[in-house]
Amino acid sequence: MAPPLLLLLLASGAAACPLPCVCQNLSESLSTLCAHRGLLFVPPNVDRRTVELRLADNFIQALGPPDFRNMTGLVDLTLSRNAITRIGARSFGDLESLRSLHLDGNRLVELGSSSLRGPVNLQHLILSGNQLGRIAPGAFDDFLDSLEDLDVSYNNLRQVPWAGIGSMPALHTLNLDHNLIDALPPGVFAQLSQLSRLDLTSNRLATLAPDPLFSRGRDAEASPSPLVLSFSGNPLHCNCELLWLRRLARPDDLETCASPPTLAGRYFWAVPEGEFSCEPPLIARHTQRLWVLEGQRATLRCRALGDPVPTMHWVGPDDRLVGNSSRAWAFPNGTLEIGVTGAGDAGAYTCIATNPAGEATARVELRVLALPHGGNTSAEGGRPGPSDIAASARTAAEGEGTLESEPAVQVTEVTATSGLVSWGLGRPADPVWMFQIQYNSSEDETLIYRIVPASSHHFLLKHLVPGADYDLCLLALSPAAGPSDLTATRLLGCAHFSTLPATPLCHALQAHVLGGTLTVAVGGVLVAALLVFTVALLVRGRGAGNGRLPLKLSHVQSQTNGGTSPMPKSHPPRSPPPRPQRSCSLDLGDTGGCYGYARRLGGAWARRSHSVHGGLLGAGCRGVGGSAERLEESVV
Repeated sequence: MAPPLLLLLLASGAAACPLPCVCQNLSESLSTLCAHRGLLFVPPNVDRRTVELRLADNFIQALGPPDFRNMTGLVDLTLSRNAITRIGARSFGDLESLRSLHLDGNRLVELGSSSLRGPVNLQHLILSGNQLGRIAPGAFDDFLDSLEDLDVSYNNLRQVPWAGIGSMPALHTLNLDHNLIDALPPGVFAQLSQLSRLDLTSNRLATLAPDPLFSRGRDAEASPSPLVLSFSGNPLHCNCELLWLRRLARPDDLETCASPPTLAGRYFWAVPEGEFSCEPPLIARHTQRLWVLEGQRATLRCRALGDPVPTMHWVGPDDRLVGNSSRAWAFPNGTLEIGVTGAGDAGAYTCIATNPAGEATARVELRVLALPHGGNTSAEGGRPGPSDIAASARTAAEGEGTLESEPAVQVTEVTATSGLVSWGLGRPADPVWMFQIQYNSSEDETLIYRIVPASSHHFLLKHLVPGADYDLCLLALSPAAGPSDLTATRLLGCAHFSTLPATPLCHALQAHVLGGTLTVAVGGVLVAALLVFTVALLVRGRGAGNGRLPLKLSHVQSQTNGGTSPMPKSHPPRSPPPRPQRSCSLDLGDTGGCYGYARRLGGAWARRSHSVHGGLLGAGCRGVGGSAERLEESVV
């Protein structure tokens, strides 16, 4: 019976330990060692009584709640140097006795608020060497009171859960080095009385806010808990904001200044305190005065220079600080935007730029022009409705009102899409700040506003609807008498006009065909005249050639030298010699002889006809909308 019993014991022992792992039972504590085993996942048959579980240097990619279920006695868990990219919610939910968790050297990109829930007694958390870009604010909430060591170095963190880190009273070591942190919240380490090492090396910190924690590292003997602080490798901006740190006198560190240019490259602790200076703010440019119509967006701008960069604020006309709201936005660069302006927004705004060296202010005046009512205030709120412009036009046409002495408003040079509005100077009793044109059409009852400078008396309306009836009125806007008064408006006149129908393309095409035919006919007459002239010259040259003897003696082969010239021998009749070619000095390159000039001239006239009438066709389709020197339409 002994051999079967031995086999049973061996089988039970093998089942308790995963096959690729090594299990050690020392002092009533079970250790499961599975490092360097090529594992792709956590072995499912790990003994639930395991106290130490080592899974380092494998290829595990994800963790989930079933991997460590019911392992309430696990104290040390090592998952270093795997390929973990995801940790499921409450994957460590049953590890209530866990003291040490090593997740360094993996590929974690993000930690959610539930990724590390469960180990309420955790003391050492190592997350270095990952690709973390974000850690949720509540990721450390379960072990805030127990955590002693936190290492998130060598990641891509710009922000860490500062509120959670500042609430860890037992924290001894905090490693934040080799990240992308560019700012520390003021007083974030004030409650960490047990912190003995803070590593901020190789981040993007340009300045450090004053914190009582840093003063503990100045005198290691006097401090009950001295601090070892490292912040080298940061682009420190050595100005008056870092003067408090310079006064700590830590000559053993090798931090250097990155800016300003006068101190760049110098050792931080070797720079005299007098050179840690700042420049007070200076308002470089700002909006001085702005006018907007009621309901439009208003943008007030203010730019300031200084060292450090000034903080911008706005104070409204009621002497209150302007903050972000549903219709107003104050941006850090000094821009203030009011989405929909009202009469209550008018007044003087103050731009304030502040930094540790001082402050500077600038005044900006905002005026809100109330929309003109056109004499009709029966509508709710005094605003004109879509049909107010038509009613005003009909009233003016019927002679109602007191505008008989005012010059009439005329709309001339009306085309399918444009019309020229003209008006006179009017009575100079009230100063005119600007003119306002209001119009709408029978196709669309929407009232359209156009603002025209006071120096103009013509305005070209464009983009009109072809074949539509328009009602138009002109108003003069005068400056307000006092700061609380609204802008005064008076009606100068109204007019009614209709745009022309859309011009069909056939008219322009007919003009193109007729003009092209006439040009071709004239060109043909000229070409025919040149041909007749050329033929006449050829005929005249041929006749002159038949009457000349030297032309017949051109084939004599020899001559005597002083003797009687022998009579030429008779020859049988021969065909006449080929007619010599005339000089083609007027030919422009045609290889067909001396007729190339005539042909080329005819082709040139034809091409000129097509070019000219092509331009006429384009001009006809575009139409003429008035003089180019007049004021064209611009949307206000």
